[in-house]
Amino acid sequence: MTTSTVRAQRATTATSPRRRRAPLAPVPRWWRDATAAAGWAVILAVVALWVAGGGVQDLTTWGGFLTSTGRVAGLVASALLLLQVILMARVPWVEQAWGQDELARVHRLVGFTSFTLLMAHIVLITLGYAASSALGIWGTTWDFVVNYPGMLLAFAGTAALVVVVVTSVKRARRRLRYESWHLLHLYAYLGAGLVLPHQLWTGAQFLDSTAATVFWWGLWGTTAAAVLVFRVGVPVWRSLRSPIRVLDVREEAPGVTTVTVGGDGVRALPARAGQFFQWRFLDGPGWSRANPYSISAAPDGRTLRLTAAHVGDGSARLASLRPGTRVLLEGPYGRLHGGVRAHRKVLLMGSGIGITPLRALLEELPQRPGDVTVVHRVRSQAEAVLADELQALATARGARYVQVEGRRIPGRASWLPRQAAHLSDAQALREIVPDVAEHDVYVCGNDAWMDAVHAAALEAGVARDAVHLERFAY
Repeated sequence: MTTSTVRAQRATTATSPRRRRAPLAPVPRWWRDATAAAGWAVILAVVALWVAGGGVQDLTTWGGFLTSTGRVAGLVASALLLLQVILMARVPWVEQAWGQDELARVHRLVGFTSFTLLMAHIVLITLGYAASSALGIWGTTWDFVVNYPGMLLAFAGTAALVVVVVTSVKRARRRLRYESWHLLHLYAYLGAGLVLPHQLWTGAQFLDSTAATVFWWGLWGTTAAAVLVFRVGVPVWRSLRSPIRVLDVREEAPGVTTVTVGGDGVRALPARAGQFFQWRFLDGPGWSRANPYSISAAPDGRTLRLTAAHVGDGSARLASLRPGTRVLLEGPYGRLHGGVRAHRKVLLMGSGIGITPLRALLEELPQRPGDVTVVHRVRSQAEAVLADELQALATARGARYVQVEGRRIPGRASWLPRQAAHLSDAQALREIVPDVAEHDVYVCGNDAWMDAVHAAALEAGVARDAVHLERFAY
């Protein structure tokens, strides 16, 4: 059988009727506002409990000022640490309200703020106690670590958090494989757990009133429950109740693999085109590390399909999977789906392997002829993954499929190839889609390319909340 025949068969399969679920309703905007308000309420409650516990009265002396300020910094740092864990605990209502892209950004901001306040807490508390002690700064530090209950554990927990923060800096992340970064990032849970005894045994504001005790135990308990239920319990329960297994593995292109999975467990997953899962394949070493992959075909209630480029150990393993391998899935996640659509017309823009969730969207989105345009940015025709399926789907559904091919423009942050360097990014967008301002724009690709598309779409008149994108950078 020739390669062209195989491609033709795949294209025909791509356009064959699939049982579609009912359209996903838009997530109410107030969900996001409510979760943000809840986060700020937690911080306000922390400060209020500090004031009620005499924190303001302690500011009258230099030593008291340092100590009391250090305490409130530590309390807010602890609250922020727990909030950032909740943000990434895969709580469905939080994730649906924000989307993983925005959650990751807020998580990073909250995390660095928490770490900064934690360091301020350590320094201020030490200086405050040293101001009223004959031991001096170093003697006071030694006394804290050795003689105060829970401080050795808190010191170890702080060291674990330092590792997480250092490896989360962009320059450090670029030097780490995803698998290594993911393993190191788990130390955040260790760090959070190790500081709890310190708060219980030596934190006056933690236990000085019934309200404070209930608040802090409630916050810790809620965080632990969110992680255990949504990061561990739900995926394991789904897998044990209704196993999901690999059905088919095929090479889509050199260095690109498509995997199809199925089983009774797929029916219980409310997945929509454009969303992604955290995938674990139980095929041997490395199974414990989850990798985020978008689904590359509209869900039909029977199977799920992913298409991924080999960019690391996890994705390279896909090519060696065997049918029958058990699969653990967390998800679905992400807001790159039809539920956030606000306009009748839609522009789908994908770069490289980022075209995969958009291919699924093209298949699933309700549309009339001319409503949907697909722009597929590739460096060369050989890298146009799923191009045959995209063209076949576009033809069948009355959409327009446009390939933008060529090397990037040197010395310019742009979504265009060098042969279009005479155009601005917004001008090129308007040439392809003259009425782009009346579209929802879905974008997926590498970070820099998505930034360029986002900027061009806004310049071309697209409403800010009509641009939908999902980042997978760690």
